Amino acid sequence: MTANPSLGETLDRLTKLVEARRADSPEKSYTAKLLQAGVAKCAQKVGEEAVEVAIAAVSGTPAHITAEAADLLYHLTVLLAASGVSADDVAAELARRSGTSGLDEKASRTE
Repeated sequence: MTANPSLGETLDRLTKLVEARRADSPEKSYTAKLLQAGVAKCAQKVGEEAVEVAIAAVSGTPAHITAEAADLLYHLTVLLAASGVSADDVAAELARRSGTSGLDEKASRTE
């Protein structure tokens, strides 16, 4: 029996898959279709999926929350690719915030 991959390993594979699908036909690849539709459409999908995660968290089972969270991470990965932001950029920002109080970090934002 093999262990489940870590979230980091899974997101690395997903990021590479999304980039590979960029070259696919939108008629054959949902990912290519989203990327071709542009950032606004990808952002809309992230918003929809985020709401579905929140609803599942309040009234769903752990399996339902898991499924909706997976959808959200997929759509977020597509949005990052459409926006030209790498997962490494996000990881660096999270690392930068590590060890900082969430309240202090939020107060220091300029945007």
